[in-house]
Amino acid sequence: MRKVYGVNTLQRNSKRTRNVSAKALRALAARPVAAVVIVVLLAAIVVFWMLSSGRAESQSQPLAEVKRGPLTISISESGSVKSREKVILKSEVEGRTTILSLIPEGTHVAVGDLLVELDSSQLEEQKVSQQITVLNAEASFIRARENLEVTKSQGASDIARAELDYRFAQLDLDKYLQGEYPKQLQQTESSITLASEEQQRAADELDWSQKLAAEGYITRTELRGDELAKKRADLNFDQAQTDLKLLNDYTYTRQVAKLQSDVEQTQMALDRVKRKASADLVQAEADFKARESEFNRQKTKLDKTNDQIAKCRITAPVEGMVVYATTGRADRRGSQEPLAEGQEIRERQELIYLPTASAMIAEIRVQESSLRKVAVGLPVRITVDALPGRVFYGTVAKIGLLPDAQSVWLNPDLTVYSTEINLQGDMEDLRPGMTCRAEIIVERYDDALSVPVQAVTRIAGKPTVYVKAASGIEPRAIEVGLDNNRVIRVTAGLEAGQLVSLTPPLEPASLGPQGEGGADAYADMPESLRLPPAPAPAVAAQEPQAAPAAGTVDPSQLRSMSPEERRKFFENMTDEERQAMRSQFGGQRGPGRGQRGGPGGQGPQGEAGSAPERPAPEGTAGGAPPANPPQDASAQASQDKPASPQRAPESPPKASPSEGASGD
Repeated sequence: MRKVYGVNTLQRNSKRTRNVSAKALRALAARPVAAVVIVVLLAAIVVFWMLSSGRAESQSQPLAEVKRGPLTISISESGSVKSREKVILKSEVEGRTTILSLIPEGTHVAVGDLLVELDSSQLEEQKVSQQITVLNAEASFIRARENLEVTKSQGASDIARAELDYRFAQLDLDKYLQGEYPKQLQQTESSITLASEEQQRAADELDWSQKLAAEGYITRTELRGDELAKKRADLNFDQAQTDLKLLNDYTYTRQVAKLQSDVEQTQMALDRVKRKASADLVQAEADFKARESEFNRQKTKLDKTNDQIAKCRITAPVEGMVVYATTGRADRRGSQEPLAEGQEIRERQELIYLPTASAMIAEIRVQESSLRKVAVGLPVRITVDALPGRVFYGTVAKIGLLPDAQSVWLNPDLTVYSTEINLQGDMEDLRPGMTCRAEIIVERYDDALSVPVQAVTRIAGKPTVYVKAASGIEPRAIEVGLDNNRVIRVTAGLEAGQLVSLTPPLEPASLGPQGEGGADAYADMPESLRLPPAPAPAVAAQEPQAAPAAGTVDPSQLRSMSPEERRKFFENMTDEERQAMRSQFGGQRGPGRGQRGGPGGQGPQGEAGSAPERPAPEGTAGGAPPANPPQDASAQASQDKPASPQRAPESPPKASPSEGASGD
């Protein structure tokens, strides 16, 4: 606000001075003596105004002195006191449950004392149901076990019977081949032999009977008896031969095939019995194992239920003082309710801390901007809000490798790292959960230069301060060390007693064309990471442009000038230069300018011609250049369409009345 106010004051004073000067000039022609007096007065007023404005500006600028003396670089963060070694008791009951009884916080307990009792009513009902399930599973298990033994016995019996049938079939086959068949064959052959003998004897007797009957020694009846005996003997012989043929051709073949088939059938029956017994045994064993597994699973569930019921009573494993977990982490979750009876808790939720030693730590969170200053082993000064006047000391013991997840979740824009500090000395009055503030001593100097941190800015990446000198406030590059958020150490560039500005200008420290501080970030990039050079853009074929003639104006020079410089440039131009500038920019304005209708160029239809010269508007300095000067040749060649004839020509920037008067 002071800066804006000073600029407005300067503008008003400048306008007031110009108005007074104009009035004085008009009075010169009427009264020469008065004019001289007025000129002297005006000069005195201007000198006084300049001195007073410079004095006011220097007085309004806040300054700070460069100090030399002891300097401590430290980082201060708030946190809480915790026990260094503690036993954490958590809820091990599955799901969610309710606290029935809770020991008061701060109570000193011994081993085995009841701390928390949780609701186990649902677990008791589950236990009864589970006991019934276990009994059913046990009965199924016993039945499957006995069925397995029966299956084994039945299988062995069936296999033994099938093996016996197979042996009998083999014996029957051997018996027939080696006993019955040879016997039958021998009997048949014996019958044939006897029948043959009988036939021969009957034939001999018949022959004798016929001889005797012819001589009359025997009767006809006796002869017929011998003939009948002969026929009987023939028939017996034929029947014996037929029996032999039947035995060899039919009976033997049929009986052997039948007995062999019996052997094969009993063998296949034996295989079937073995396979069936094996399948039945596998099924019985699988059923037994399934029932056994189910029985064991149900017993395990019953044991687990009993264990869950037992875990509803949380006892002290060691001696110590009871500290609620909600108290120990109140700084993390300020919205969490304190631990109390009737509160619903979840599985694995921390309930009680039992410190096992008197040692304490302070847990703080260091912001990422200060992380580079912190290291393990640095000394720390700790103050506790609950113990005013007491100071504790310690050292940095641990720095988190990753940002604190809880802090990131609560505030994504804030990144902090958990840091633990081991406290030393007498810690009898400290209690877990107390709020503390830790000051980490980073560096200590007995003699160092320092300035306020707001006095240092960066210009082109270098620390810079604005030092008060005889001519005013001037920038000066310095070398700095670490800061403690209040002052920053100066290693070179300043001396004790000098005054520096606490409000350095922002314009020089703003972003430059290439990045922060105006530094070219690409220039510092390693060679292996740089991009390959871009190919040169294709430029349309065009007539070579002649060098600027004498008296012409370079458009790039006009673009680089400030408005005040352009105004002075136009005031100092001669009439010839003004006319040359009119010709230069007048031939480039209109529907077809530059390459497309400028002097000596081709129009939209490819015809030669030039745009007529445009007169300068009134009030301009003899034809001032347009607000947007013509681009370079490549940009003009890229304009492949003619300008719209309805488009109004761009007007050059208007000059002040004084410029117009000089142009006339």
